Amino acid sequence: MARILLADDDEALLQVLGVAIGDAGHEVVPVGDGRAAFEACERGGIDLLITDVNMPRLDGFALVRNLRARGDALPILVLTARDDEIDEALGLELGADDYVTKPFSNRVLLSRIAALLRRQALRRGDEAVAAARRIGELEIDDARLEVRWRSQAVETTMTELRLLDVLTRRPGQVFSRDALLERIRGDGSVVAPRIIDTYVNRLRRKLEALDPAFDRIETVIGAGYRWRDV
Repeated sequence: MARILLADDDEALLQVLGVAIGDAGHEVVPVGDGRAAFEACERGGIDLLITDVNMPRLDGFALVRNLRARGDALPILVLTARDDEIDEALGLELGADDYVTKPFSNRVLLSRIAALLRRQALRRGDEAVAAARRIGELEIDDARLEVRWRSQAVETTMTELRLLDVLTRRPGQVFSRDALLERIRGDGSVVAPRIIDTYVNRLRRKLEALDPAFDRIETVIGAGYRWRDV
């Protein structure tokens, strides 16, 4: 059982999500604004934060920024009613681990929660792991939900990890932005396909920081992206 902090100023949604998450076997700590959420995180004992963007006192983006600025590695899932790729990109840049656009099904939310908690548990060494998958010099640890390039860890969000997984399972195949979005989001949310460009650019920057010559994620003009098979 995980202790999940749920921050949203919509009392009705807090109640609905609280019941769904509680029924999944977790303890829910509900708060109605960003300041209360930050204070709860400071007190400790939280395994995962789920936060809305539009909240009084401290909005969700500021909450994420403040937590990351103090070195808090708590898994963070951002909820928002905005269908704007700029908002999603900002949330990820600030350090959120995953992002769900309202409206969403409880099934989608619970699956994202389970993935983040599993990743956290594996990082702590709480579960046994299987062998990682190798694609050339890239290593994707599907059990630990981790990525390594030339044996160096690459810090990815869950969305970035899903993107890498899709591209590398079929090296050389070109995926359109729409196809990639469907595979990595799969929650029916209305998001502009160009958000894929943001994910790809973030991944490239992270990998180039470890290896300036990194060039495996290839842009196919007018078509999409592929993992370059060498």
